[in-house]
Amino acid sequence: MTELPLFLLETVLHSGGRLALRVFEPRYMDMVKECLRTNTPFGVCLLAQGAEVATPAGVAAVPHPVGTLATIAEWDMPQLGILEIVAHGGQRFRIRTHRTLPNRLAVAEVDPLPDPPVTPIPGDYARLVPMLRALLAALEEAPPQPHRFYDAAWVADRWAEMLPLPLARRQEILELDDGVARLDAIYRFLEEDGGNSGS
Repeated sequence: MTELPLFLLETVLHSGGRLALRVFEPRYMDMVKECLRTNTPFGVCLLAQGAEVATPAGVAAVPHPVGTLATIAEWDMPQLGILEIVAHGGQRFRIRTHRTLPNRLAVAEVDPLPDPPVTPIPGDYARLVPMLRALLAALEEAPPQPHRFYDAAWVADRWAEMLPLPLARRQEILELDDGVARLDAIYRFLEEDGGNSGS
């Protein structure tokens, strides 16, 4: 168990994913600078309650209990007071307790969660792999290497990032410990979406 600073967002970061952030709030500027100085990650969690930007009279933001470690891979300061960073998603964690510091930064005691075991793509879902390859090849900014097209969890996570999934569904997929179960959730969404668009 360790304490992490948290970046609370209206998005879900998956393991192996890429997240570009524009940082301007003082609490997050200080957090990013400290992470760069110490070469340590921060946590990314989907907001369960509250807003991304702190307001003086705002309700304290509450994170979903499962998030993802984020390591800063690139950074730039295009103008004074604004940091642009690219973070890569690492291991998942579960929040044990969390609190808000005086500067409104959320920190949490967390336990790491094991990565799903590498599982081959079941035959029923094999068609998702060439489709994903084509989609990623067309992206200007691809997810970080290695690309594990043979791993059900990795393939499911990349689909979860690219599809217009409701945030609650993306969070559910993040929390699944089984790669094939994640892939099944993606497959079911594609079937539902295909049926809806054809009606």
